[in-house]
Amino acid sequence: MIWIALLATALAAYLIGSFPSGYLAGRAHGVDLRKEGSGNIGATNALRVLGKKTGYVVFAADIFKGWLAVMAAFLIGWLAAPAQIIPFGVLGAICGMVGHVFPVWLGFQGGKGISTSGGVMLALFPIEVFLFGLAAWLVLFFVTRYVSVASLAAALALPVGSAIMLAFGKCDWLRVGIATLMCILAVWRHKENIQRLLAGTEKKFEKKRPPARPPENPDPHSHV
Repeated sequence: MIWIALLATALAAYLIGSFPSGYLAGRAHGVDLRKEGSGNIGATNALRVLGKKTGYVVFAADIFKGWLAVMAAFLIGWLAAPAQIIPFGVLGAICGMVGHVFPVWLGFQGGKGISTSGGVMLALFPIEVFLFGLAAWLVLFFVTRYVSVASLAAALALPVGSAIMLAFGKCDWLRVGIATLMCILAVWRHKENIQRLLAGTEKKFEKKRPPARPPENPDPHSHV
């Protein structure tokens, strides 16, 4: 019974995580995000290519599916083995992240997992860990304007925050371990960004400026 429950958890979490939010949002606008911008289907590229409104929807959807993957795992664990609910949640977190990064629907080419990690953090870890990661992202983003730097800071904040909570008795080694694995996965997925940062070619996130408008009342004699 327990092995069937674990298999069901892994499959459900993977399928939830593999839901291609960014790709579908792009297709709804007649755009294939894999061929535009950075070529990534994540929220950042959706924001750049599709605009704020759609980008924020993709961001929220990616967070939600990370949260949902863990909550589905908790539910299955509660039904099958209530005493082992945290290990079920950890399995859900792993498989949900794998689904996002390697979705079967898109030839196993998915996003980088930062938004989905946020949902996982919210569901699986103490709220302090989520807030620590969010604060790290916001501070580094507004200071540097590099989404990649902010994302890496949030990834590093996850194992640090969970280890701090462990010291206060509000976390456990299993979740510290998965936090470390999630951090390693995020850094690996950002390896190209790291190379561009070192080379000084990484693009900052800048607001698009509206095109300059012609004067409303041009002088009719200006070209005479």
